[in-house]
Amino acid sequence: MTTPFPFTAVVGQDDLRLALLLNAVSPAVGGVLVRGEKGTAKSTAVRALSALLPEVAVVPGCRFSCDPAVPDPSCPDGPHEPGPGAHRPARMVELPVGASEDRLVGALDIERALAEGVKAFEPGLLADAHRGILYVDEVNLLHDHLVDLLLDAAAMGASYVEREGVSVRHASKFLLVGTMNPEEGELRPQLLDRFGLTVEVAASREPDQRVEVVRRRLAYDDDPAGFAARWAEEEAAVRQRIVAARQLLPQVRLGDGALRQIAATCAAFEVDGMRADIVMARTATALAAWAGRTDVLAEDVRQAALLALPHRRRRNPFDAPGLDEDTLDETLEQFSGEDEGDDDPDPDGPGGGGGRPQPDSGPQGGGDTSARPEAGEGGEPQTSGSREQSAVRAAEPFRTKVLSVPGIGEGAAGRRSRARTEHGRTTGARRPRGALTKLHLAATVQAAAPHQRARGRSGPGLVIRRDDLRQAAREGREGNLVLFVVDASGSMAARQRMSAVKGAVLSLLLDAYQRRDKVGLVTFRGSGAEVALPPTSSVDAAAARLQSLPTGGRTPLAAGLLKAHEVLRVERLRDPARRALVVLVTDGRATGGPEPVALAGRAARLFAADQVASVVVDCESGPVRLGLAGQLAGELGGTAVTLDELRADSIAGLVKDVQRRAA
Repeated sequence: MTTPFPFTAVVGQDDLRLALLLNAVSPAVGGVLVRGEKGTAKSTAVRALSALLPEVAVVPGCRFSCDPAVPDPSCPDGPHEPGPGAHRPARMVELPVGASEDRLVGALDIERALAEGVKAFEPGLLADAHRGILYVDEVNLLHDHLVDLLLDAAAMGASYVEREGVSVRHASKFLLVGTMNPEEGELRPQLLDRFGLTVEVAASREPDQRVEVVRRRLAYDDDPAGFAARWAEEEAAVRQRIVAARQLLPQVRLGDGALRQIAATCAAFEVDGMRADIVMARTATALAAWAGRTDVLAEDVRQAALLALPHRRRRNPFDAPGLDEDTLDETLEQFSGEDEGDDDPDPDGPGGGGGRPQPDSGPQGGGDTSARPEAGEGGEPQTSGSREQSAVRAAEPFRTKVLSVPGIGEGAAGRRSRARTEHGRTTGARRPRGALTKLHLAATVQAAAPHQRARGRSGPGLVIRRDDLRQAAREGREGNLVLFVVDASGSMAARQRMSAVKGAVLSLLLDAYQRRDKVGLVTFRGSGAEVALPPTSSVDAAAARLQSLPTGGRTPLAAGLLKAHEVLRVERLRDPARRALVVLVTDGRATGGPEPVALAGRAARLFAADQVASVVVDCESGPVRLGLAGQLAGELGGTAVTLDELRADSIAGLVKDVQRRAA
């Protein structure tokens, strides 16, 4: 067995370690979401936590880790008689991003269930994680149907497997820990709210601390067992402190003053629902127990807010998580309870725990300031000595209707275009390729019925063979690659016009986020085109690049189309099942070089030859219009739509136009 890196040997990351320890003290806190750049010890700290958890008592031989004191009455391995149990270390179960549904919830032998009426069930990861840790690395990349199963299990404390009228239920209560890199895409709001606490981590910029990180890692790699032995005393001390805090936890008093501060804080930051209040109360109680106190103080409430509220304040995917700490301090001061005395919030947090996030750990107040354009008073763009203009702010985004790719695909699950998927409405039956996952009962019975006499059927059950089984063919929705090709030339550089264009693209980006698409951004201006953002799941990264996009120069339309065509060619090699939708934002004018219009037409016909679905957003304005964008849409084999027609109340016929032209 591999020796894990000691938890106490992790350098820095005080907030991360504190959040994990609080969940070890009180699993009711609800888990931790760790957000941060790659290489910041996220996975190392999580994997090290399991070694600090106390052992659990289990019923001997039970595959579902039932507690011998209160065994689960509906356990598939039960019923169990109360009695002494065996002790084993707490488990940390890792859920791979590419896991199947059967691997997560377990597999039911449908053939035996139909023929013999036997619930032959093989437990999945949710059973293994019961009373332990369920760790999901890159949780933001988890497939939607697995996210739904996690939500159900986390909410109900149990896992249900339903297959054609045969059901199995078992307890599944676990500490959910997820890690993610926000650059690869954000997390669904429903799952985001299920995490009790969130922590932002970043690599230290202090040379001495970075040196210590490298020194310890090299020492661990050279001799893992010896390195762990050197930290055994510190590990034992933390383990004992967790046990002591668990024992003290029931005695901690959460007074009316602290409760009022919690409620006022959640109201001040306008968080949705009541889960935030409950999580803050549990976190503040755990903080007091961890510090060895029986009273919850204002400093506990403050630290609980910093851990429990940032990820619940986001109003759209382009908002950065964070709290305005001045507002937090004012709220705590205003609603300080009588049972708090004259205690002022300690800026360093509770004793023995981590500290507050550093001011440079991210944007405060929930707003993304990194993508603000360089603008003068009144929002006027500041121009340099050249013709190129600096970025202008995007107009307010609006709601759009879906732009879908025609036909039926087989790409990754999403919410945009029709596709053959494992989840959705049943449209027919087929022979299974590999393991059977979704049984089509009627087709299976129909296939087996003619052979019952020849197979010597004598009992009430059907004689089922492997060849009789039929897989349900289902139709759902897939996510696509939405590639934005944006004209940033001088003909688009009028401030109000470019602001409207950016607002439209921002609206489509928000739609892409909601529909689980990958997005890419190609821009063209001056003498050529560039890939501003390669295809990614991080829609907020695309929004940031869009906000900082400058304009000016000639219009190399052909170069932009050729660059987009190359991006699609490479992406098809990486992900051949994901279909693309090209959104070209331009006024259709082409300048620079010999025969720029004819060259752009030839480049556009490459997309038509590859049958790539496309939409041209016509940005031409003024009383005299040349209609060049419409002509370009014809060359692409797509459709053209004006900026005004992108709005939800005037785009109703757009999808039909795309499908009709592609037919």
